This record gives sequence, structure tokens and C-alpha cells, in this order.
Amino acid sequence: MQDAANMLATAIASHAMTPIQAIILVSSFTFLGPIVGGTAVANTIGNFVDVSDLGNIMSLTVILSGLGGAIIWNFLTWWFGLPVSSSQALVGGLVGVVIVAAGPGHVVWGFEITDGFHLKGVAKIVGALFLSPILGFLLGGLLHRIMVFALRAAKPSANKYLRASQWLTTAALAFSHGTNDAQKGMGVIAMILVLGGVSGQFYVPFWVILASATAITIGTLTGGWRIVRTLGFGIYKVRPIHALDAQLTSAGVILAASALGAPVSTTQVVSTAIMGVGTSERPKSVHWGTAKHIFGTWLITIPGAASASIAIYGLIQLAGKIF
Repeated sequence: MQDAANMLATAIASHAMTPIQAIILVSSFTFLGPIVGGTAVANTIGNFVDVSDLGNIMSLTVILSGLGGAIIWNFLTWWFGLPVSSSQALVGGLVGVVIVAAGPGHVVWGFEITDGFHLKGVAKIVGALFLSPILGFLLGGLLHRIMVFALRAAKPSANKYLRASQWLTTAALAFSHGTNDAQKGMGVIAMILVLGGVSGQFYVPFWVILASATAITIGTLTGGWRIVRTLGFGIYKVRPIHALDAQLTSAGVILAASALGAPVSTTQVVSTAIMGVGTSERPKSVHWGTAKHIFGTWLITIPGAASASIAIYGLIQLAGKIF
């Protein structure tokens, strides 16, 4: 529900396709992403907290509380049409409740340089979440400059071909989204299977891949129309060339991150790519007020989701004492 808008917004705003066409295309390739995209990101997500020594019931309670906090935060921000990072919400929800319930030692921080520059745990996740929006902004601006130069002698009729090309770039963006975002759910489910004693070791069964692909596709089919308005019309006046450049940039950054097993935020990458494209053309025309609003929401996502997960955990503990 949150991330569908990231892929639909520019294609719809630039009139490359109708909303129905866009959502069918995006849903189809979002489903394919996790099926053929591997499990590198799932391995990262499934191993950044370790509560295996808490016992089955306690460890599952902690993980479900973290998930509950992330879900509540995503629902609240979606309701108000705010594009936020589901990845940040998941990290905030899980880390927050694990620290409170089990202590910071149960979080795999990964900041210790013991094996060269091989990042892991929270360090890898936070590093990817921080670097990917910067790359989206810079590469989006660079690609737009290149495209403008290459099409400097083009006639207005070229927009027809730019719109047609978006069928490919939107499909690539949806596929990249599926390879990265669906794997986060896969990683958590695989973690739960280990903690519940169903699996002897961490691995992602095919039924988990299929379930995650189905769930993310159903979410995509809801459209996320509240956020489409923010991204498609609230940052910059998107024309076909802007949409194409933003989609191509976002797909490239997310696919590269997926190959490295780095979880990134589709929301952040797409938003900053649009900002980068707009800034490279007319910085004053970028709606920086909307951009600041988005950035502000990003900053409070981790503590917000953490607070929600801690509250859920507290309620469960209270209910246990009462009943």
C-alpha cells in the first residue's frame, strides 16, 4: 500500500499510461521480482536482531511486537498520504522493542570492523538506507542532464516515444521493488520459523517467497492513491522525460542494492530521484516545502515505529499479568 505509489506516480503524472494500465503493469512485475530476485536482502533482514536465547514464546512476542509497530506506522502515514520508508519502519520497530525487551546486546549492530569492510546487521541496513537516496538524487540529476543534451534537437513529437519507453522503465522499477522490498518480509518470516522451532537453520522456503510475492502484489493493487498525488504532483511538474529519468535511476539503484543484499527504501530512492531531476533543470521549480515535509517524516519514522512497537509489547506484557 505504501510503495505502490512510488512506482505509479511518475507514469500517471506524465500521462504515459492510465491508472489501470499502470497498476496492472506494476503489480505483474512486482510479483516477478521476489520470485526470481534471490534472497540476499532477506538474509540481511533476517539476521540483524538475535533473540534466539529468549525462548520460543518470548522471542516470537518480541518479533511480532516489532512487526506490529511497523505496520501501525505504515498505516498511519499512508492514511495521511505521506510517503515514508517501510524499511525504516521495520528497522525501527524491531530494534526498538528488542532493546527494551532483551537489551541492546541482542541487536546485531555491525559497526565493529572485524572482517575488513564487510558490513552487516544494522550498519549495513542504515548505510544502505542513507546512501541510496543520495545516489538517487545525484544520478537522477546526472541522467537528466545527459538526456536533455541528447534530445536537445528533438521535436515535441519525441514525447510520444518517451511515454512509450516508460512501459519498460516502470516495469524495471516494479521488478526492482519486488526484489528488494518483498525480501524484507521473507527475511522476517524465515526468522520466525527458526525462533518457533519450525526450521533448524535460517533459510527461505519457496512457499515463503510465494507468500511474500502475493502479499506485496495485493498491497500494490490497492494503488496507494493518496501518495500518488504527493509524489506525482507535489514535488515537481513531471513531464515524460522527467518520469523516464526518475524511473530509470530508481530501478538501477534498487537493483544494484538488491544484488548486494542491501535493503533500501523505494520511497526514498524514487522521491530523491524526482528531486534530483527537477533540481538539475530548474531548482526553483522544485516544491521544496513538500520535500521538507517528506524529509521530516523520514526522520521520525524510526523513533515513531519503535515507540509503537514498544507500546504493543507493553500491552502484551500487561495483558499477560492480568489474565
